[in-house]
Amino acid sequence: MKQLDAMAALLDQARDLAPLALTGCETEVARQMQICNACRYCEGFCAVFPAMTRRLEFNKADINYLANLCHNCGACYHACQYAPPHEFAVNVPQAMARVRMQTYVEYAWPAPLGLLYRRNGVTVALALAAALALFLVLAVVLAGSRDRALLHAPLAGNFYAIFPHNLMAALFGAVFGFAILALGIGVTRFWRDVSPGRASAPAVAETLHHALALTYLGGGHGEGCNEADDRFTLARRRFHHCTFYGFMLCLASTAVATLYHYVMGWHAPYALASLPVLLGTAGGIGLIVGAGGLLWLNVRRDPAAGAPEQRPMDRGFIALLLATSATGLALLAWRDSGAMALLLAVHLGVVMALFVTLPYGKFAHGVFRTAALLKSAIEKRQPSRLQLGAD
Repeated sequence: MKQLDAMAALLDQARDLAPLALTGCETEVARQMQICNACRYCEGFCAVFPAMTRRLEFNKADINYLANLCHNCGACYHACQYAPPHEFAVNVPQAMARVRMQTYVEYAWPAPLGLLYRRNGVTVALALAAALALFLVLAVVLAGSRDRALLHAPLAGNFYAIFPHNLMAALFGAVFGFAILALGIGVTRFWRDVSPGRASAPAVAETLHHALALTYLGGGHGEGCNEADDRFTLARRRFHHCTFYGFMLCLASTAVATLYHYVMGWHAPYALASLPVLLGTAGGIGLIVGAGGLLWLNVRRDPAAGAPEQRPMDRGFIALLLATSATGLALLAWRDSGAMALLLAVHLGVVMALFVTLPYGKFAHGVFRTAALLKSAIEKRQPSRLQLGAD
């Protein structure tokens, strides 16, 4: 065992000392960054270009960092005089999107599951949700064959009469815990490789502001992203906000319900005017509006503004968010009816599919992008490499 540990340490040292070879997509980003570094027309557009100007050369870690710092707003592509059909063929959003996909695969944990990023499309996502929902529906039907009240009698929203509370908490807690662990390990490895330096309180505060406000989806002039044409719109930023805060409200609903159950001793079902129900309803509506809007924009967006091979992953995640919110709201609307048991099984199956795919789908981009924003905030407060070289 000690020999294996020593060999692993040597491999890590060799990796740190030897520059890693660039992939084709990373080489393309490095080429375009060299051109952009000479032009600098887009220097004030977003965090990518100030970070770029601090470098004369771009190694693998730099490229992965810049790719995850890019918000794919499209402003630089629409403003660029060297964009296709110019012979320089500069298309920063598309080149960065391709490298981002590679970083998700490279830093995935466990490593073999990184291939799921390439296969996690709408069909796979919905097939997984349907399979899990069908499994739970069959479980309910079998239980209903023994107790017909489960399938036909109104239960006043008592979900735990169908699936015991401790069973649901253990099952979903384990899956969600694994998702957080996998994402945490992946982003920690990314963080180590980009050598961020020490975070200060002002750097953390700046990062949180940019992440929560989605500052860089404002485009180069604060007017929004460029969509199918050169027109600026803040729709993408607003739909992202609805999606993110809708998701957070749903998590808050679950957290409050957990507090009620274990601390206050107040057990479900909760009244329609109770805090868990109000938070969950607002979150579900936010997800419907946000995810629906993002899907509409994704379908309409200029293919040149991103990586086409990443769209199945994007749409798969959006489809699961829509299915989660739609089934959750349907369950709330008919929780006092005889259809509650089947609706609950379908909703839980969709939520389980969402949790299972979180570490290997579009959700990862928020985690990696926040890490890149923090490195950017730290880096701005340090002497640049160029200044150190001059000194």
